[in-house]
Amino acid sequence: MKAGYEQTETARNGSKKNNWIAPYVAQYRWRFAGVLALGTCAACCAVLLLFTSGFLISKSALRPENILMVYVPIVGVRAFGIFRAVFRYVERLAGHDAVLRVLADQRVKLYRILEPQALFLRSRMQTGDVLGALAEDVERLQDIYLRTVFPAVTALILYGAAVISFGTVDLGFALWVGLYMLFLVALLPAITLKVTWSRRVQLKRKNSQLYTRLTDGVLGLGDWMASGRAAEFVRLQEEGEAQADSVRCSLRSWTRWRDLIAQCVIGLMVVSVTLWAGSEVFAGQLPAVMIAAFVLVLFPLTEALLPVSDAVERLPQYRESLERLQHLEGEGNIHGAPSVGTDTGQVPEALSMSADMTRNSRDQRIRLRIPPKLRADIRIDRVSYWYDSEDSYAVQDVSLHLPQGKRLAILGRSGGGKSTLLKLIQGALLPSSAGAVLINDQPVQTLGENVPDVIAVLNQNPHLFDTTVANNLRIGRPHATDEEIRRVAAQVGLASLIESLPQGYNTPMLETGIRFSGGERQRIALARVLLRETPVVIFDEPTVGLDPVTERALMRTILDSMQGKTMIWVTHHLIGAEQMDELIFMENGQIAMQGSHEQLLAREERYRRLVELDRPGWADWQKTDMPLPPAASR
Repeated sequence: MKAGYEQTETARNGSKKNNWIAPYVAQYRWRFAGVLALGTCAACCAVLLLFTSGFLISKSALRPENILMVYVPIVGVRAFGIFRAVFRYVERLAGHDAVLRVLADQRVKLYRILEPQALFLRSRMQTGDVLGALAEDVERLQDIYLRTVFPAVTALILYGAAVISFGTVDLGFALWVGLYMLFLVALLPAITLKVTWSRRVQLKRKNSQLYTRLTDGVLGLGDWMASGRAAEFVRLQEEGEAQADSVRCSLRSWTRWRDLIAQCVIGLMVVSVTLWAGSEVFAGQLPAVMIAAFVLVLFPLTEALLPVSDAVERLPQYRESLERLQHLEGEGNIHGAPSVGTDTGQVPEALSMSADMTRNSRDQRIRLRIPPKLRADIRIDRVSYWYDSEDSYAVQDVSLHLPQGKRLAILGRSGGGKSTLLKLIQGALLPSSAGAVLINDQPVQTLGENVPDVIAVLNQNPHLFDTTVANNLRIGRPHATDEEIRRVAAQVGLASLIESLPQGYNTPMLETGIRFSGGERQRIALARVLLRETPVVIFDEPTVGLDPVTERALMRTILDSMQGKTMIWVTHHLIGAEQMDELIFMENGQIAMQGSHEQLLAREERYRRLVELDRPGWADWQKTDMPLPPAASR
C-alpha cells in the first residue's frame, strides 16, 4: 500500500512538473519573442498609417501651395501601408511555424504517454476522453499562443507605448486616454472572464454529457428500441441539447453586450480626444491639422486592444483541456488493478461459480412466471418478403405457429432468411404479398409501439451503458424496484458477483461494460430482458464469441430462466437443440427442414450429418448405449 501511495504521489508530482505550456515557452522563447516583435511592428505601422493619413487629409484640405509640402506624408502613408501588410504576413508565418513546432512536440509527448499504457488507459478512461485528448485538447493548445498569448502581450506592449507617446504631448491627456484603454485591455476582459467562466465550463460539461449519451445511444440503439424506449432516448437527448443551446445563447448574448460596451467606450474616446484636440488648437498649443491625426489613431489602437477580451474568454476551455491532459499523463503513470472480468481464454471464476450454481441449485433459482394477461400466441401464415434490390425472395411462403411457451430454434446459413423472418415477427417489416403475422389473432403492425411490451430481444452484442449496474438493468424497466433488480440478478446467477463489487449494484459498468467479461455482459443483458416480463423473447445468436464452457453455462441459464416464455432461438449451430420443441432450417428464404430434434434425427440424413459435424464424436457415441456427455453438446 505504501509503495502504491508513493507511486501515485510521484505520478501526481510528475504531471504537475511536466506541464504542457512552460517547457515549450522556454524552448521556443526566441521564436515567440520574434512573433511578438513582428506583431508589435505591424500594430505600430497600422497606428502610424492612420496618424499620417489624418495629417495628410487635413494638410491637403488646406490646399498647400506646393506638392512637396505633403510629399513626406504621402511617402509615409505608402511606406506604413506596405510595411503593415509585410509585418502582418511575416508575423502570421512565424507564429504558425512556432506553434506547429510546439504542437508536434506535444503530440509526440502524448503518444509516448499513451502507447505504453494503452490497455490500462482503455480500462480507466472513456474512449471519448482519450480521443478528445488526441484530437481536440492538443489541437486547442495552439490557440493559447495564437489567440490568447500573442494578441494579449502585443496589446499590452502597444498600450504602454501609446500612454508614453501621449504623455510626451500632454500628461493629463495621456492619463485620460490611458484610463479608457485600461478599461478595454484589463477591466472589460476581467468582467468577461467572470461572466463567462462558469458558463464555458458548464457548456463544455453539457457537450461532454451529450457526447457520452449520444455515443451510448448510437452503440446501444438496438437495446433502446428493443426496450421500447427509443422515444425516451430522443426526448432526453433533445432536453440535453436544449440546455446546451440555452448556455450558448447566454454566451452569445453577453458577447453582443460586451461588444456594444466596447464600442461605446471607443465612441467616448473619440469624442474626448476630439474635444481635447479642439481645445489645444484653440489655445494655440496644437496645429489644426493634428486633430484628425489624433482622432484616427484611436481606431487601429483600439482594434489591437479589443482581442484581449476574446482571448480571456477562451481561458476556461484551455484550463479544461490542460487538466484533462495532465490527468491523462497522471493516469499513464499509475498502474491499476485488472478489471473484474476479462476474456483471456480462461473462464472467469465468478462465471464458473455461477455455472456450478446452475447445475447444483436449479430448484433454488428464482424464476419469473408469465402473468395470465401477458400471453402471446404467434401465428405466421404464408408470409413472403423480398427486398427491392433483390430479385429473389428473402422469405417465401413461411408458415409457423408459436403458442405461448413454445421453444423454436431457427437455423441456417447466413443469407438464408433468418434475420428477415425475425423482423417480420417483430413488425419491423411487413409481408410483401399475401400473408400475415398475427399475435393473439391481431396483425403485428396494429401493435405499433407496443411490440416491445410483447417481444424482447437479446442479440450477440448487447450494449451496456456507461452507468451503474442497476441502471443498466433498469433499461428493461425504468421503475423496477431494488428487490426486482436483485431477483433477476439472482435468476441469471450474478447476484453474488454483483454484491462482491466495491459499490454493489451502484458500481459503474465503465464504457461498453468493460468491467465484466463477455459471459457476464450477456448475463446482465439477459437479466435486463427478464426484467421486462415479456411473453416472447428472441435470442439472436447470443453465445457467439464465447468459449465453449461459458457458452454452455449461459445456455443453461437461459433455458432455466425461460420457463413459461415463448423462446425463439436463432443460431448457426446446434447448441441446445435437444431442449427445443421445434427446429426449422431456413434455406433460400424457405423452410428446408422442420421438426423436433428427435424427429429430424429419425427422418433427415442431412440433419444427422449436421449433428455429427457440429459435435465431433457424436456418431461413435450413437453406436453405444451410453448417454452423450455434457462436454460434447457444446
